[in-house]
Amino acid sequence: MSRGSTGTGWAGRSSWRWCRGLGVQCAAVLGAALAATGAKPVAPPLGLAGELGQQRISPPFPQPSVPPLTEAAARRALLRFVAARRCYGSRAAAELVIRELRPRVTYRYRLETFSESRLSEWAFEPFTKPGASRPPGDVPPDLWDVEVGVPPLFQGQTRRCRVPRSALVRECHRCHGRGRSQCGACHGAGRARCVTCRGSRRRLKQQKRCQLCSGTGRSRCSTCSGRGSKTCTTCQGEKKLRHFRQLVITWRNNVFEFVSEHHPNFPGELLSKVSGENIFKDENVVVYPIVDFPEPAISRASRRAIAEHSAAFASSSRILRQRQTVERIPITEVHYQYSGKPYLYYIYGLENKVYALDYPERCCCGCTIV
Repeated sequence: MSRGSTGTGWAGRSSWRWCRGLGVQCAAVLGAALAATGAKPVAPPLGLAGELGQQRISPPFPQPSVPPLTEAAARRALLRFVAARRCYGSRAAAELVIRELRPRVTYRYRLETFSESRLSEWAFEPFTKPGASRPPGDVPPDLWDVEVGVPPLFQGQTRRCRVPRSALVRECHRCHGRGRSQCGACHGAGRARCVTCRGSRRRLKQQKRCQLCSGTGRSRCSTCSGRGSKTCTTCQGEKKLRHFRQLVITWRNNVFEFVSEHHPNFPGELLSKVSGENIFKDENVVVYPIVDFPEPAISRASRRAIAEHSAAFASSSRILRQRQTVERIPITEVHYQYSGKPYLYYIYGLENKVYALDYPERCCCGCTIV
């Protein structure tokens, strides 16, 4: 095992091999919210990811640590399921006769790629500190050279910070360096339509000359106090703006998940809501595809996941950490008989959740069955 690997071992008869990992360069995909700002992603230097060498380990296959489901446990799980639904009767669950328990196993593979992407966008603020702009010839650092603390692994986050030595002072583009802008309410006239007589020069219903505007129909603008202009909201009256590059760092946990084949009558989407027995975990800067897993679909999923993440995150970000896990999810088919008729329900996950499509004692059909 190469230095830094945290792969865990198994105990049993079967073994796995690892093949040469796909070349993974730094990568990430920007979110739609950041893309809307018009900022451009910044590709990291090619040397950040490094070259991948060969890595081969043979963890043994573990024996199941979760005991098989008993008839008593199967009945208790069904009773809990029925009690949570108003239109399900508990009599059938208490009196049914369990004929057979058929344990089945499915596997869930998950690849998590924790990536960091960087982009820069121009921002500005009122210039209030003379002499604080960038000296001539002072070059700002490369965006990937700006040191920023990394958040906890596999937890998404977005952070903004100022790029050092990137400030430039310019005249305010809104007020053109005057510090004041034209009032939008009176359009610079200083007077607007009288709010009392609404420009009619007389008070409504009384037909008397409006005292507020002295019969002119216009009064002093309340927005600018009659000045025709107001303090520029962009530069806040400072006449100049300090423009600077703002670095936007996005950490994202990208997840690939695959569940191996299960019983055709059991909805596979239910398995995403339960936990399984963790039988394998490998975490490193980059992980390597799994081969020769007892369930071949898991090996294929591992190769596909790593290839897809490599392709998706190969142009604008870097991979900080990867983690792949395999869980064994128990599924038990419970064949039972009630009132002389055969029925079937499933118990799945470590939580012993129940899926019963044709439960015999229901008074309506509007309940959720999962």
